[in-house]
Formats: sequence, C-alpha cells, structure tokens
Amino acid sequence: MTTIKGPSIFLAQFCADTPPYNNLDNFCRWASSLGYKGIQIPTWDTRLINLEQAATNPTYCAELLETVDKHHVKISDLSTHLQGQLVALHPAYEDLFSGFAPEQVRHNATARQAWAVEQLKYAAKAAKNLGVTEVATFSGALLWHTMFPWPQRPPGLVEAGFKELAKRWLPILNYYEECGVNLCYEIHPGEDLHDGLTFEMFLEEVNHHPRANILYDPSHLILQSIDYLGYIDCYHERIKMFHVKDAEFNPTAKSGAFGGYQNWLTRPGRFRSLGDGQINFKGIFSKLSQYDFKGWAVLEWECCLKDQLIGAKEGAAFIQNHIIPVTQKAFDDFAGVTPNPSFLNKVLGIN
Repeated sequence: MTTIKGPSIFLAQFCADTPPYNNLDNFCRWASSLGYKGIQIPTWDTRLINLEQAATNPTYCAELLETVDKHHVKISDLSTHLQGQLVALHPAYEDLFSGFAPEQVRHNATARQAWAVEQLKYAAKAAKNLGVTEVATFSGALLWHTMFPWPQRPPGLVEAGFKELAKRWLPILNYYEECGVNLCYEIHPGEDLHDGLTFEMFLEEVNHHPRANILYDPSHLILQSIDYLGYIDCYHERIKMFHVKDAEFNPTAKSGAFGGYQNWLTRPGRFRSLGDGQINFKGIFSKLSQYDFKGWAVLEWECCLKDQLIGAKEGAAFIQNHIIPVTQKAFDDFAGVTPNPSFLNKVLGIN
C-alpha cells in the first residue's frame, strides 16, 4: 500500500489580482505557510502559468519548478476544467460558457472547439515537462439537457451522444498516452460524465482507453444520492485524482436533488468547508488507502457559508489528519510461522 500524498490545494477559487493570490511565487509561499505540500494549478489562469510556454519551452518549465521548489511545495496536478468543457459544448450553453474561451473564438463553434483541443494537448505536454502525471478536466456535455427523460428521448439518442463525445476525446486521449499522462474526468452534474453509468458508457466508446480516468470528488456524488464509498469499490482502478470537498444534502418537503432553482445557500444540496458537511472522509481515506491510491489529496474549497481563507487554513490540517500512514506489516505477524508444503498439507488434513 501507498500513503496518500498531500495536502495539496486547488488554486482556482483563490486567484485574484492582489497578493498573495496574484502569481505563482506568492501563491506557493502562502500555501506552504498553511501547511500545504502541493498545489493544483488552473491552466487557464495566465497569472500562474503560460500553458503554451509550459508545453514548448523547457527553460520556462525549469523556472516554474524552481519557483515552486523554493517554497517546499510540489505541483500535484494540472487542471483544464474550463477548456475541457468546450470540447463538447451544446449550443444552448454557448453564451453561459462564453467566458471560458478567448474573445476571438467565443462565438465560432469550430474554432472554439479546436482551441479547446489544442489547450488539452498543451496541458499534456506541459504536465510531461513538469513531471506531473495527472491532468483534471470536464467532459463537456452534448446530452445534459436531456438528463430527465421528458420530453421522451428519441431511441438511439444516448448512444449517438456518447459516440460523438468519444469521437472528440479519443484523439486527445491518444495524445495523453504519447505523453504518459492520465486525463482525469471530474464526475460532475452538468457534464455528460456525471455518475458511474455515464462514465462506463464513455469508457466503452473509447475502447477502455488506459488514459481515461476519474477525478473523484464525493461532494458531487452525495448531492445525487450516490453511494460515494461504494463508488470507490467500483472504480478504484480508474481513480487517479481526488478532490477533498465536503457537502451536505438535506431534502425537504419542498425540494430535493434538483434544487428548486435555489441558490447555493438555500438549496437542499450545497457544498461546505471540510468537516462542516456530511461526507465520511474517514471512510474515503480508508478505502483509497486500501486500494493503493497513489495520488494527492487536494482541497477544493467551495462553501456558501465559511470564509475561503478560514476554509483553506482549516483544510490543510483536516487533510493531514485524515491521511493514513499505511502499515508495511501485518499486525499479527508475530504469531505467524514459516510455511512449507508439508505444513500446509498438515493444516488441511492432507496426507
């Protein structure tokens, strides 16, 4: 077994134009002061990284690593969530997601998708250059607007949707294979990959590609009433990344999983700072350790109540206290005997 690495912190929710949240050097100093050992970098934020430079310029990558190393942290993973969303974008969501792309491609579906694919490939090469083995992303969605089967879905619609999704992602996955990097889809409402079955359908269409993996975030599972511990049992071989994010789901007589169009503060399912929600993190860390998860435990702070800086400070200690330093021996080794074939036969009652 392997001890989970961490704590690491996803920087996206903290980025700002004011120190210490405005550049990589300041961010690393801040994260280290809180007890974090890793950072997950949002690759769309040019205050932290120039993705094209990281993909093409070894000297630039060496400078990034020097900046990180001097603060005694590591780059745990890279994130391409916003770019991945645009690999498969239904026209109904074009305006809502327009800010994810540069101005020159925002309203040109072909150019926007090509830009997103290029970004994903840059991220694979950047990860390789930086010694990072995982990149997080979203799958995007062609089918999400049909999530509830009313109006009735035409026969063959779901199959056609996943074939098209696979067609768009397979060349990207092949490039990640060339780079030796895992692409990890965050299983998330709003994406076509939002639970176990949808991930399985996608996996089937990409021929069980070895680089098609999972970013496990239990907060998105509990809000769908999914058994998030059993999920690890089902998919542990594909779980390569882990967002440590808490949540609570308190359905009422008036609203449940769909949320009644309420905001994050008043909906039944909402994200919370670590320790303030309902997620059984002791169970999660135990299962991931049992299955020899070799990645990082990464705080993703999203809470509708608690201040983000308090959440970040508390989160480092919370994760550190949940990481299990795994044992290298069995507790009953002292009572064992050296086996041999004749002894085993004797125990079995075999002459």
